[in-house]
Amino acid sequence: MYCPQCTHRITYVIDSRELKEGQSIRRRRECEKCHFRFTTFERIEAKNLIVIKKDGTRETYNRDKVKAGIWKACEKRKVTENHVDTVINQLEEKWQNQGGEIPSVVIGEDVMEALKELDEVAYIRFASVYRQFKDIETFKKELQKLLE
Repeated sequence: MYCPQCTHRITYVIDSRELKEGQSIRRRRECEKCHFRFTTFERIEAKNLIVIKKDGTRETYNRDKVKAGIWKACEKRKVTENHVDTVINQLEEKWQNQGGEIPSVVIGEDVMEALKELDEVAYIRFASVYRQFKDIETFKKELQKLLE
């Protein structure tokens, strides 16, 4: 592991902690040369998922894309990095169990359901973009479903 400060090749693990129900490990490291301390994360590499887009095209699943969408919805909310990572890990495990290809519609709906449990405002924000609310009536109907 290279040191991000001086790019020296030898770093030592100072501390390791299991995170997210055993899904990943957080490691504190120190550079042998400059003694810079930094954190790395190790997680199980998921099988390559293929996302089937609405137009029928296929592309490789991109965790960062899902994470960016969730963070956009959670902007200025009391949602932590750990919350988001836990949600994504749970969703990825579910999608892995459904096979190698997953429709983008399923991904969108699953993210919405997860956000409904995590933060209702984030859910409404995500739903308004994902479902492309055209007018206030559509928005009111979705809000009414949430209130029930």
